[in-house]
Amino acid sequence: MKLSLTHSIRYSLGTPLRAVEHLLLTPVSTPQQKIESWSITGPGLDGAATFRDGYGNRAHLVTLMRPEAEIEITITGRVETFDKSGVLGRLDYDPSPALFRRRTTEAEFDAALLDGLSLESGRVALLHALMDRVHSTNHQSAQSQSLDGRTQTQSSESDVADKTHAFIGAARTFDIPARYVTGYVLDDGDARVHAWAKPGTKGSDGSRSIQPSTSAPPRATSAWPRVSMRRARRRSAPFRLYRRRPARRS
Repeated sequence: MKLSLTHSIRYSLGTPLRAVEHLLLTPVSTPQQKIESWSITGPGLDGAATFRDGYGNRAHLVTLMRPEAEIEITITGRVETFDKSGVLGRLDYDPSPALFRRRTTEAEFDAALLDGLSLESGRVALLHALMDRVHSTNHQSAQSQSLDGRTQTQSSESDVADKTHAFIGAARTFDIPARYVTGYVLDDGDARVHAWAKPGTKGSDGSRSIQPSTSAPPRATSAWPRVSMRRARRRSAPFRLYRRRPARRS
């Protein structure tokens, strides 16, 4: 499947003397996706530092001196995806799976999710049962952003992020490494920013895509271009901003 995406991010900065942006907005090619073209435009990006972070993501670090009160970043790309039934092998630059077994304060979950679950039926069966339990819980909230020139409402942090974190936290209880992934999902013909989990499976297949939130099909398809991956949402946000405000005079 070939997908064309245009995504705009707008932020109000106020009046900082200096701002630093950390961007995780550049996907890499994997067995599930081929990046045919990808560009990011916005203030300061021409002189941005680019690097691979410790998780293998392509990152940009942008420094803005006396930036405008509002900035806009536009991402445009073409991606060809391949249906691997959500199964992804070990990738170049992948960190040790042990890193994704560690508990995080964000990955909280209701202990009742674990009732009656065990690894006796196999890791994949356990993960699917856990996904169904998290998927059935309800959270209601919404947020908006512009994609392809339209303002779209998508499930909020309490739906997508919280359910993904609940799944990840519960999986780690069974010593299963689980990753927090951000990217795009194609839903009823419209693409939007999304998040899902990639728990590890034994053997050469590495990990599987699991969608525990209620806003998209629960199992990954070829319409899910991946952009970045980390242990939890806080450090995997596509856009993080650090501001330095004018010093107050005493």
